[in-house]
Amino acid sequence: MEILESAIMQYMVSYIWPFLRISSMIGAMFIIGSRMLPVRIRLIFSIVITWAVIPLIPPVSSDIQLFSLEGFIVSVNQIIIGTTLGFLTEFISQCFILAGQVVAMQTGLGFASIMDPVNGASTPVVGQFFSMLCALVFFGIDGHLVFIDLVHKSFTTIPVGLNFISPSTWETLSLFLSVMFQISVNFAIASICTMLIINFSLGVMTRAAPQLNIFSMGFAVSLILGIGVLWMTLGGFMGYFERLFDHVTELMCTVMNYQCVGSVR
Repeated sequence: MEILESAIMQYMVSYIWPFLRISSMIGAMFIIGSRMLPVRIRLIFSIVITWAVIPLIPPVSSDIQLFSLEGFIVSVNQIIIGTTLGFLTEFISQCFILAGQVVAMQTGLGFASIMDPVNGASTPVVGQFFSMLCALVFFGIDGHLVFIDLVHKSFTTIPVGLNFISPSTWETLSLFLSVMFQISVNFAIASICTMLIINFSLGVMTRAAPQLNIFSMGFAVSLILGIGVLWMTLGGFMGYFERLFDHVTELMCTVMNYQCVGSVR
């Protein structure tokens, strides 16, 4: 009976802790972890990936008991690692949602807002459009497979146990927010400059001809030209998306202590 009990505990340890890391990443992952996908589907997805990954990862040490204080710390640690890896994928969409909100405010399209099913909040239509475009491109380049492969490699670089993410890595994560804002502003800078020139021109026209109704005329002009600027800036979407995707994968490799050689795609 003691042999049977030890074998059962070893089996539970070798499955539960990898499952916690993988399911935490799936729950926090871009699109897959959103409210659009039912919890039951995410759970089945996590179970299937865990079953496929277990034969490929280093064996989990049996020195730490599952039902102990150290076992509880290891479980929490796996959740933190998986959630951190999954949360990094959200930077891809949030960057363009932020850029879309800036464009919407500048072009007068901000009055049109709908409920975002991914974030569960009301966002401008422009931001929602960029979010849907990100989702299509993300699955089109097999981004979900890239991140699932990275979480599989994380079991080699950060084995299951009392191995924590280093404090310097958390500092790197916080500094990455500046990169996200930089890419968002770079993507929206064309709309910002164009609308600044348009508003300045309308101000000069109003000054030269005070009888013009700047509110009725200016709103229509800003709306039409804003849609045109938005259409013209879509040509650079893929370049910014690839740049941001590479930044996120490099950051994920830094968290994992894994050496990424070029693009992981």
